[in-house]
Amino acid sequence: MELRHLRYFVAVGEECHFGRAAERLHIAQPPLSQQIKALENDLGVVLLNRSTRRVELTPAGQRFLERARGILASLDVAGTEAVRIASGEVGRLAIGFTGTATYELLPTLAQVLREDLPGIEMDLRGEMLTPRQVAALAEGTIDLGFLRPPVNDPELEVRVLRREPLIAALPQSHPLAEQSTVRLADLRTETFISYPSHRRSVVHDAVETACRHAGFRPGRVQEVAETSTLVSLVAAGFGVALVPASVRHLQITGATFKPLAGTTTEVELAIAWRKGDESPVLARVLARSQALLGGGRGRGGSRLGAEIGG
Repeated sequence: MELRHLRYFVAVGEECHFGRAAERLHIAQPPLSQQIKALENDLGVVLLNRSTRRVELTPAGQRFLERARGILASLDVAGTEAVRIASGEVGRLAIGFTGTATYELLPTLAQVLREDLPGIEMDLRGEMLTPRQVAALAEGTIDLGFLRPPVNDPELEVRVLRREPLIAALPQSHPLAEQSTVRLADLRTETFISYPSHRRSVVHDAVETACRHAGFRPGRVQEVAETSTLVSLVAAGFGVALVPASVRHLQITGATFKPLAGTTTEVELAIAWRKGDESPVLARVLARSQALLGGGRGRGGSRLGAEIGG
């Protein structure tokens, strides 16, 4: 039995007339009659009662017509789905977000992708430090990462999307909380709430660099892995912190964010994925993400679009 036999039979069964079915199929009537007869011979049953005046479906033909319609409809659906998958309209993508991007970028990007690419299932994972994302990309447990360079894995493509300055996170009860800006040197005696040093957090290293440029090294440091915990500890009065400017979108009662006076260290936000990954779903999400964030800059420094200030 061939697929064309099913299509021929459905046409004849629905028309109950070989002439009209032949016109519908754009073939001659004799070959159509021969194909239907060959189908009946293959099945070993009579599907149509033929006379000089009419063509009628037998009970077996009625049921076979129902099943044939279902098969052809399923094939049409399968073909449509295959086209949509190949074009990146349907699929699944796991995306990681570094902690400081979780509270600003993740909600915005999730909403845009849901509206623009409703056929793509998103597995969004927040609070992933850069080293963890690099490992997850290598293992294949995430497909795309929003992280903080530098990333030194040659198997990954990395494009910088934007830069943003560090800002101070202070308890609202802090003596400097009423000022419009804060001098980093004025925080030299404070306990710093920081990202882990043993995991080589990019922001941790940026904070140490900023403090060094201000002429000091924090004497007391409490390390935490998650941005929400870090800001919560600041709000509770356990210390102060330096965080990327995007963290100001995380509003926790008791904490306030202040720009640093003068110049300060900046951190980059980049998008990373495995080299050679030709997934059409990835391509669509990459294009939409870069359009939303204004493009980026490649590992080698070529401009891919306008940067956004943090």
